[in-house]
Amino acid sequence: MTSDVAGSGVAAKHAEAPLTLDEAPPKALGVLDQGALWANLGVSLLGFSGAIALIDPLGDRPLSFLAAVAAAVVGSLIGTAMVALAAIPGQQTGAPAMVLLRGLFGARLSYVPTVLNIVQMLGWGAFELWVIAQGAQAIAGSFGAEVPYAVWVVLGGVITTALTIRPLGAVRLLRRFVTAGVVVSMVWFAYALFSRDPAIGAGTWEAFAPSVDYVIALSVSWVPVAADFARFSRSGRAAFTGVVGGYTVAQVACLTLGVAALALVGNDPDKVWDPFVAAPLGWLFFGILVLRETDQSFVNVYSTAMSLQNLLPRLDRRIISAGTGALVTLLAIFVSADTYTAFLGLIGAVFVPMFAVLAVDYFLLGGRDRWDTSETAPSRWLMVLPWVLGFAAWWMLAALPTAPELAWWKAFWTGARDLVGLVPQPWMSASLAAFIVPVLVTLAVGALRGRLTDRR
Repeated sequence: MTSDVAGSGVAAKHAEAPLTLDEAPPKALGVLDQGALWANLGVSLLGFSGAIALIDPLGDRPLSFLAAVAAAVVGSLIGTAMVALAAIPGQQTGAPAMVLLRGLFGARLSYVPTVLNIVQMLGWGAFELWVIAQGAQAIAGSFGAEVPYAVWVVLGGVITTALTIRPLGAVRLLRRFVTAGVVVSMVWFAYALFSRDPAIGAGTWEAFAPSVDYVIALSVSWVPVAADFARFSRSGRAAFTGVVGGYTVAQVACLTLGVAALALVGNDPDKVWDPFVAAPLGWLFFGILVLRETDQSFVNVYSTAMSLQNLLPRLDRRIISAGTGALVTLLAIFVSADTYTAFLGLIGAVFVPMFAVLAVDYFLLGGRDRWDTSETAPSRWLMVLPWVLGFAAWWMLAALPTAPELAWWKAFWTGARDLVGLVPQPWMSASLAAFIVPVLVTLAVGALRGRLTDRR
């Protein structure tokens, strides 16, 4: 009996993700596996350049260094708590994130957020390949070499797609080999950048709330991914701890280094990598971070495949992953990073309120006892209402995009604010509004549902 249990434990430890939704996921990932995964996801080359939105989210009221770090800590804790809580239903039900939404909205209605998530993941995957190629070019350029951008994109795309074929093996690879290199690189760069005494003292706390919103959006973009990996977790506690412990520390460290690097280049995000590459042995340690960036694109491509399986549950995920990897690689060759901040805002506006509805219904309204993730789960139209209202609450308070291609979107929400006489203030938080509004509405829907049930 003992040897059978031990043998099953070893088998789970080395098991791989199932190929279709008809197969049960192995409980193969412990807290160290998940902590390493999320710590690596918390460090991003996009985070270094994106720190400009942390420092000055409104464009004219930069934060002080202390305020920026505080916003990074607060935003990361709030955002990762949301991601970690979103992971628990995945661990308990064994369902991927978008399949999990069948229990919230019903099978057919879950296709709406599924399509939105596919668009999000394709965009994120393309952004990640773009940043991998840009980082590789920066290193090659320091040696006087000129390698075409498309070559680096294709190379990154091939590595990304290969990792998605054996996703649990990729997570174990991160824990055993990659995480240590990332930690050493981050420590080295912290010493190299701060020893140059970057000018990071000036600024105020005035735009603290919008900064926190940015960091929450940065974190909460992983909410639709959480269950895709937590379904393999050995326990809900391991899934929660892995997300909060790994991602929070890593993201705060990444954003702090980004603030320091930006201070050294006059807050020019286009030059933010220069101090890293120019540091002693910078090419080596920055190269580790560039190579590690493939875990970001890997997670995005794998989660796209999981989302597509909500629509095509019996199609082999390896086929979906290969096709998705090819599409993301193609998109990355033509992607523009100019709309990155606006893209994050859209992600937050969609998934912060959706998480709020999921959390209330699952944890507070007894959803875990009746969660239906089958292909025949009935539509629950009432649950769309708090999600839509939370989405609206975000944009009524959020900093509106300045990208020319999104001018129509800005005009719409400006008109909505004028209609109700709302003038957003710097202390107002779009993310908290997008969380609180759907929480209250979902509780009201639950109370109404309870009364109707009692009358019957």
